[in-house]
Amino acid sequence: MPDPKLAKLELRIMETLWTSGQASIREIQEAFPEEERPAYTTVQTTVYRMEAKKAVRRVKKVGNFHIFEPAVSRTAAQRRLIDDLLALFGGRSQPVMAHLIESGKLTLADVKEAEKTLRKLDNERNNRIQRKDGKP
Repeated sequence: MPDPKLAKLELRIMETLWTSGQASIREIQEAFPEEERPAYTTVQTTVYRMEAKKAVRRVKKVGNFHIFEPAVSRTAAQRRLIDDLLALFGGRSQPVMAHLIESGKLTLADVKEAEKTLRKLDNERNNRIQRKDGKP
C-alpha cells in the first residue's frame, strides 16, 4: 500500500508523534503553540482519519483515552511530499531546483553533497549492470 497523502494539519500531528514517539490526542493538541492550537475535537477527528489512512496506529488504551504512534516514517512522508511536488512540474526537478537556488535555500555545499550521492548511485547502477551482463 502506498504511503498516505498527508494534509498540513496531519503533518503537524505527525511531527509531534515523530518527535515524541507516542502520544494521546490531548498531548498532541497541547504540543501546538497556544495561539495556533486547534480544538481538541479537531485534533481527535484528524487523528481518527489518519488512523483510517494507516498513517497512525493505536498502541494502547489508558483509562478512557488511547495512545497513538506514527505508522509512517518521517522519510516516507517527506518522499511522498516531494514526489507530489515533482508531479506538479510533470516530474521535472529543474524548476524546483531553480527556485531553491534563487531563494537561497540551496547552497553550494548542498549541490556538492547531491553530486556525491549521484556519483555513488551511478557507480552502484553500473556495477549491477556489469554483473547482469556477466562482466567482472
